[in-house]
Amino acid sequence: MADDSPKEACGVFGVRDLQQPASHLTYLGLYALQHRGQESAGIAVSDGTKILVDKDMGLVSTIFDEHRLRALPGGLAIGHTRYATTGASAWVNAQPVSRHAGDLFFALGHNGNLVNTVALARELPPGAELGSDSDVVAGLLAAERTDLVTALTTVLPRLEGAYSFVAMDETRLIGARDPHGFRPLFLGQLDTGGWVLASETPALDVVGARVVREIDPGELVVIDDEGVRTLQFAVPRPRALCSFEFVYIARPDGRIAGVGVHAARRRMGMALARQAPVDADLVMPIPDSSIPGAQGYAAASGIEYGDGLIKNRYIGRTFIAPTQALRESAVRIKFNPIADMVAGRRLIVVEDSIVRATTLRGTMGMLRDAGAAEIHLRVLSPPYRWSCFYGLDTGDRSSLIAARMSVDEIRDHLGADSLEYLEIGAMTEAISPSPDGLCTACLTGDYPVPIPGLHA
Repeated sequence: MADDSPKEACGVFGVRDLQQPASHLTYLGLYALQHRGQESAGIAVSDGTKILVDKDMGLVSTIFDEHRLRALPGGLAIGHTRYATTGASAWVNAQPVSRHAGDLFFALGHNGNLVNTVALARELPPGAELGSDSDVVAGLLAAERTDLVTALTTVLPRLEGAYSFVAMDETRLIGARDPHGFRPLFLGQLDTGGWVLASETPALDVVGARVVREIDPGELVVIDDEGVRTLQFAVPRPRALCSFEFVYIARPDGRIAGVGVHAARRRMGMALARQAPVDADLVMPIPDSSIPGAQGYAAASGIEYGDGLIKNRYIGRTFIAPTQALRESAVRIKFNPIADMVAGRRLIVVEDSIVRATTLRGTMGMLRDAGAAEIHLRVLSPPYRWSCFYGLDTGDRSSLIAARMSVDEIRDHLGADSLEYLEIGAMTEAISPSPDGLCTACLTGDYPVPIPGLHA
């Protein structure tokens, strides 16, 4: 059974602290970023003379234990937790990727997705690894056969699309962010004086690092014995920070572009209550990312907030089930209704987004079976009508329910009494990333970076 939620971007982490075991810090950082990808994870580490890489399929906690971490000595490391965007879900595409070319040995982790991978791959020599866009970038860097920083300043301007990179050679930690700033990347400092790079601020918090700042669009940061220095490898382009970082992807305890994620989601819910009020007895979220929005809706409407569904905290991605009976059971593995909260009540059910609606339809059915008198579905974002090419795997546009059905048809398909989506202006105002811009391509079809071969 397919999970209805957008498939996350990836999580990247890097640390340079010669006073602590970097692999252990990277493990903690990746654990804090696990929500961004659950298919594979890896760590590359250097002791100053050589780079070791360990990666595997699965969750961070199932791949790495004390034995494996002790086998990765050194004070410099990068880590990655992956959900497949370009490239299949397979061990060969797990990251960090690494290359050895002449005197150059490096490792690289990528959050995002390139849109000109095919064109870039034509520049590579025959026999180069082409499993993912990250492999292509690594191949281009290796082909330069020069210092890693020099290679990056040559290769990065040729990339189109979304990328936040962490990279390393034997002695330096490097971070880079695309000129549009699609995906977040933060710089932090440890009490020891060491430096950290991470996709989200909670990953800095968990290792005890102070948030220094975000890496700017088009910026390359190099961390070595001299500290941090920056290079502008490209002129920043119109800002296009992914709006779904706020809607769904990012942890609610983080901040992006100076905006608290939890507060933004709560404001979305308050705006939705003003836009789409309805008489009801209970406001309830579909856990977890819609919880702040449901709280905001309840606060603005004056209707009681409560939990109507319990989420299994130990489930990862919902499994594929071969029969209808097993598919229905799969929904209950993820969620189960609280009958005492639901039975006989008019429910306002708050969801962050609707992509394919597979899981959501089953969830609505469970609430009906538990005795809900009415179900009024409220969505914290506009209809998701367009595929993302910048790091979220939402599949072909034909799989997106809002691209095939009207709002009324979606309401009937889900079995709700009413369905309302938050208007796009209200969503962006709730996020309020001013003066930075947002990418809303999945909602509007307006792609900041043109997609080769895309037909509406």
